[in-house]
Amino acid sequence: MGSHLPRPRRLVTASSSALGPGSARLLERESALDLLAAETDRAMSGSGRLVLFRAPTGTGRSALLEAAAERGAKLGMRVLRAHASAERSGLPLALVGQLLNAPTGLGDLHNTPEDPDHLSDSARLWRLLCEHAAASPLLVAVDDAHLADQASRCWLTEAARRLAGMPVLMVVTERGQYDIAPPTPGLAYSLPPGVVRMHAVAPLSRPAAEELVRGVLGADTSDTWVDGCVRAGAGNPLLLRSLLDDLRAVFPYRSPESGGPEPRLPESSAELYPGAFVAAVSWWLKSTGPGSTKVARALAELEDSAPERNGEGRKEQGDHGPLPCGPGLPGLRPGSGAHTEPGPCHDFDDFLAELTGADPDRVSGWVTAMIRLGLLHRAPGTGIPRFAHPLLRGAVLDGWPRSHRQALHHRAAELRQRRGDGAEAVAGHLLRTSPVDAAGGTASVDQALRAAAADATRAGRTATAALYLRRALDEPLPRERRSAVLTELGELEFATLRTGGIPRLAEALRLQERPRDRVLAAVNLGNALANRGKPHAALDVLRDLGPLDADPVLARTVQTASAFFSDHDPEIRRAVYTRLSERAEHSPEWFSPALRALLIRYRAAAGLLSADSAVRQIRRLLTAPEDPLLVPYLLATAAAVAQCADAPDEAERLIRTGLTEHVLTPLHPVHRSLLNTRVETAAARGQYQWVLEETAGRLRTPADAALAGASNFLAQRVIALVECDRSAEAERLIAGIDVADAQDSWELNRFLYARGVLRASVGDQAGALADFRECGRRQLGRDVVSIVVTPWRSAAAECHLLLGETPQALALAEEESRYAAVWGTPRVLGRALRVLGAATGGRRGLELTAEAVGILRGTSLDVELIPALIAHGRQLTASGQPRQARPLLREAATTAERLGAVRLSGTAERALRASGTRRWNTSLTGPSSLTAGERRIAALAADGRTNAEISQLLHLALRTVETHLTSTYRKLGIRRRGDLPAVLNSGTKESG
Repeated sequence: MGSHLPRPRRLVTASSSALGPGSARLLERESALDLLAAETDRAMSGSGRLVLFRAPTGTGRSALLEAAAERGAKLGMRVLRAHASAERSGLPLALVGQLLNAPTGLGDLHNTPEDPDHLSDSARLWRLLCEHAAASPLLVAVDDAHLADQASRCWLTEAARRLAGMPVLMVVTERGQYDIAPPTPGLAYSLPPGVVRMHAVAPLSRPAAEELVRGVLGADTSDTWVDGCVRAGAGNPLLLRSLLDDLRAVFPYRSPESGGPEPRLPESSAELYPGAFVAAVSWWLKSTGPGSTKVARALAELEDSAPERNGEGRKEQGDHGPLPCGPGLPGLRPGSGAHTEPGPCHDFDDFLAELTGADPDRVSGWVTAMIRLGLLHRAPGTGIPRFAHPLLRGAVLDGWPRSHRQALHHRAAELRQRRGDGAEAVAGHLLRTSPVDAAGGTASVDQALRAAAADATRAGRTATAALYLRRALDEPLPRERRSAVLTELGELEFATLRTGGIPRLAEALRLQERPRDRVLAAVNLGNALANRGKPHAALDVLRDLGPLDADPVLARTVQTASAFFSDHDPEIRRAVYTRLSERAEHSPEWFSPALRALLIRYRAAAGLLSADSAVRQIRRLLTAPEDPLLVPYLLATAAAVAQCADAPDEAERLIRTGLTEHVLTPLHPVHRSLLNTRVETAAARGQYQWVLEETAGRLRTPADAALAGASNFLAQRVIALVECDRSAEAERLIAGIDVADAQDSWELNRFLYARGVLRASVGDQAGALADFRECGRRQLGRDVVSIVVTPWRSAAAECHLLLGETPQALALAEEESRYAAVWGTPRVLGRALRVLGAATGGRRGLELTAEAVGILRGTSLDVELIPALIAHGRQLTASGQPRQARPLLREAATTAERLGAVRLSGTAERALRASGTRRWNTSLTGPSSLTAGERRIAALAADGRTNAEISQLLHLALRTVETHLTSTYRKLGIRRRGDLPAVLNSGTKESG
């Protein structure tokens, strides 16, 4: 037997043939040729033997047989040839009859009749061979003996035993490869070693394959092409020659002087027009038997349909982790997430065996054998077997009917479900089936796909989740389930497609029959329309529901949703709230707590309520009974009022309740409202870094086309960037926003205010003033008179002051002060007094700014306290009291540094220098340098909470918690979580 151990090889061709380097026939076959030469000389001297070449299909067995025949003929031997075929394997002694050119019949060498006049066919054939040998030395060449009929194989085996002392060399080739079906014993199975010399023919080494490629395609062929050809040919001369024949026809050789880029090496069999490579692979598969063919095709299909092969592996916007393992990557254990890496390779082998119905031991052995032959390789990290090149994989699949592929995936889905693999592992296969295929299986195809969509959505892979749901819609679903799938898909498309999911949601509404389900579907559709700038269409959808007097809860739900939708259009808003106000006067018993809360918020914005009155009323409503359908609306409205009333802790509690204790999808009007209030609360606390992290993934439109217009998230991000002294980044962020084309909603007003803040920060006071004025004009058009929404008057007044227009500034500041007195919270009072003092000037101005500082100090409103300290300090400096100004300015600088408010910190330091301070360094380290958010997270971590627990408790992104802890460690000069308690406690003692 030939050895498979690695050894040095010389790239030579047989001396008996004039073969050039472009031939694959006899490269690296010198040991076989040496064996033939020795055995031929031995037979010529009168002592014959059997030489058996065993090799996988395509490795050159026939070429060696031809070389033996040529050498024998040159030495004067008579050459007898025969080629076995499967078609004639049913005729006894057909191969031997072909070999000796004699008619054959039944008979056996062992069963010679007693009557010598009636010899059996096999005996007569043996005698005929002896007669030929007596006349001349013989070389008997038999190709593909494994395909011969059983009688011929027995004849050849027995003949080999008798060749000693005869001038006969028998050279036989036989296929030798590990297949799924165990092979029948070979010719040498029962022969003693002395009568047979067996030689295993190995695939070409890589250097030999590279020499062959360059010999055919040209010596200057690029390394990329050579590597691709070598991997696709897998060291198999038949496959490699066929591939090179196709490539020469499709891509004729061009010298470098011809110019132009080198063509890409094909990865699809369809690009190889002549098809020699596909035909060779097909022949190789046929030779392996139906079992091996089935396993090879299953492996190729699983790999071909893996996510990265079908566009599912692209990173999606908002993704924070790897995509799910696809149908080509089984191995997930029960309870594991679909994005978990596959298990060990033997687990895959078992899966492949069960999928194809093959013996697991044979499948494992086959994979090992194919890897040794170079047809497969194991993927790094997972060990999953893969084909060596896409061309090879594609050729294996070529011609395999689509229905067979779908049936394979259907079986794989059922198998993985039984194995307890993740939902996405099952759904990955279902994506490649059709309803016709799936209809005969389980009735839970859509359930499996919906479960996978839910997993993908939780992981942030919305595009993948949408694929699952679209496939679920292909199933013959009942009306209710189809409507549910359409709603889930519409929810995903609401955030990922320009259509906003509206067609899906409209169809879902059409399918609903029960009143409650119709109302919920209509609210979903209406919210999608309103967010796409179609508030009139949104209200039309709700009106089309008809009268709902029979169910007051549903009627109130529609009214409450209408109020939320009306915020997208000033005219609709005025009309909706006018009707609500009139009904509240005539039918107060009809109003639920949620509707009453909306009216309170409306009156507060109109400057008709104080903060104390609004909060008292809202708190009473929160204790009143309310239908579960309306509770989220009540929570969202109450959170917004609490945030405006300087009750951030209460606002955050209401937001957490709304987001965690109620099922709110992005289609629910309250969902975005709660998120907006959460960002505004963080901004009011000066948590600018948190605001930047929270808004980072909420600014792009579907398909990642452009910035998402004038949204509140964008406005808050712009302001946070300005406060972090990143105005240039903010300018780039809003560069594509056209206010003229923007929807006239409350979010546009917020954007105009934010753009004004940005323009003022870069010195464009005129542009900033125009934005603030336009913001005010639009707010007044919405009956938003109070300063609880955006302080556009004070911002515009500061621009007037910088432009030298003091009378205009004073008029706006006085108006702001009047509305601040009505609302009455420290934030609006302190801001109004600060601006009024700056506009008034003189002694009265000093008194007003001092009053602003007094109101804001001790209220945790550092964002407003810092500019008040700066304004009062500057006025003291201007009035000749720099010593009194410096402590205030130092306090402002320290507080700004602790908040991370870089812009205000720089303003305070410039004011300090103007007061005569030569040098000032703010505290950058120690417990006092921690922001409020960092202190809160650090305290929980010191108590032993994990990052995940902190994230859940504070309703923050896990990444946000990690970022804050990293900053905390740096400021405190520690490296371990265990050091937090001691450092924080020491800081508390020092401050005490």
